[in-house]
Amino acid sequence: MHDLMAVGRISGTHGIRGQLRLHSYSGNLETLHAVQEVVFQLPGGEKRQCRLKRAVLHGTRILLTVEGVDTIEDAERLAGAELLVRQDQLPETGDDEYYWKDLIGLSVVTCDGVTLGKITRIMETGANDVYLVKDGKQEYLIPAIADVIQRVDLTSGTMTITPLEGLLDL
Repeated sequence: MHDLMAVGRISGTHGIRGQLRLHSYSGNLETLHAVQEVVFQLPGGEKRQCRLKRAVLHGTRILLTVEGVDTIEDAERLAGAELLVRQDQLPETGDDEYYWKDLIGLSVVTCDGVTLGKITRIMETGANDVYLVKDGKQEYLIPAIADVIQRVDLTSGTMTITPLEGLLDL
């Protein structure tokens, strides 16, 4: 099982028939609709491959129905597992869309040429994602909004930003 990408974490169960609640790293249900097979990486490191039967939005949560997970007890065994999918199953990204895995590790540079560090983590806030950028001694929280993110160049491994006033002073 190689070329796997984490797309979320199982946050719990739903009902008594084995449905799983997913905390999606991207919030994109369409990604899951393109997937047929998923891999659960359990907290101890064990991996379990299953066929994804259904992914639906239920309020603000994504619910998964997986082949072979038919009871609440089956579902409880997967709580806390990370949901992985093969990258070749994922849909192509559109213009100015990126998978988190492509952004982690990018060098972040201001439009003035100042290198701030590398993206080490992405946080989902509801309104927009926030990139945690570290350079070893300093951390910056960079909002993923069009006013700030000017260019992403995956080939060169850089993201160019125009910081909002006071953003780098925090």
